Formats: sequence, structure tokens, C-alpha cells
Amino acid sequence: MGRTLENKKEIVADLKETLSGSTLALVIDYQGLTVSEITDLRRRLRPTGTVCKVTKNTLMGIAIQDQEKWQPLTELLTGASAFLLVKEDFSSAIKAYQEFQKVSKKTELRGGVMEGRLLKEPDVKALGDLPSKEQLIAQIAGAINALATKIAVGINEVPGSLARALQAVADQEQSGGSTETAAVQESSTETAAE
Repeated sequence: MGRTLENKKEIVADLKETLSGSTLALVIDYQGLTVSEITDLRRRLRPTGTVCKVTKNTLMGIAIQDQEKWQPLTELLTGASAFLLVKEDFSSAIKAYQEFQKVSKKTELRGGVMEGRLLKEPDVKALGDLPSKEQLIAQIAGAINALATKIAVGINEVPGSLARALQAVADQEQSGGSTETAAVQESSTETAAE
């Protein structure tokens, strides 16, 4: 039984809504995947905020028709297509897909679209090599922590340096004062002996 016109309109509306919240769309050839493998792919992508949609190219074409930033996607709408719609962390999503692809060896990445630009497979791989959002946050936090530590050490060092300088001056005055006292005592001894 085919889909009704109403059902198709619902699918297109759902695709439009999902695309509106996405930053990256990847198109993969999913031919040969079983239902359990597609479920596994979706499970791997879920933590990254990515939605995997398996739909007809015609329906995706209708969904992107009025959306300028997704127009390059039309070049990728051939064959059995699954669409990975990435909301935020595209690096983690690409890595999750690459891990799935290594295991299944059945899918092929056709390309993607990001900010109105068509991305070929090497471009997508380059995006996947970027650090994930969590890694970037950890790097920034580490840099801020290191800076705060250096400032704290510097602030603690000022009183310590001042105390050492005062101690050195005091030691110098004491040793200088005892040298003067010894010199005065010698001269007075010499004077008394004459």
C-alpha cells in the first residue's frame, strides 16, 4: 500500500522542521543495510544529537525546495539515501558514522551540505578530524585553569619575594653592622695598645 498525499505532506513537514534545526546534512547510500543495522546507526548517532532519516529522495527534494542553504543537497539525491541531520556537534556525529561504517562496511558517504556549501567526502572527513565540542570545552577549561594557577602562584610569590628581599636587607645590615663594630673594636684596641 502506497503512502497517501496527507502522509507525504506530514513527512515533508517533519523533514523541514528537522532541517531547520540542523547545521549539517550528510547523505549516505544505505543499500544493503538491515533494519537492525540502521537501528544500530541511529543508536550510535543519538548521543551526538543527530537524526537519521530514511526517506525518498523526492520527499527530501520537496522539503529543501524553499530552503536556500540546503539547495546543494539536490546533487546528492540519487539512489537509496539515508540522511544524517546533525544539530550541533558535527565532529562527534561524523566520528560515530565512521565507526559504524568501519563495522558494517556496507554504507557509502556521498557527501553533505553545511551552510549552503556542498561537501564532498574529503571535506566531511576533515570536519570529522576536528575536536568535538566536549574536547574543545575541556581544552579551554584547561587553559583557563592553567592561567588561574599561574596568576595565583604569581600573587603568592609577591609577598614571599618581598619577605626574602627584606630578610636579605636585614642580613646585610646585620653583617655590615657587625663588621663596623669589629672594625671599631680593632681600632680602639690598637689605640689602647699604643
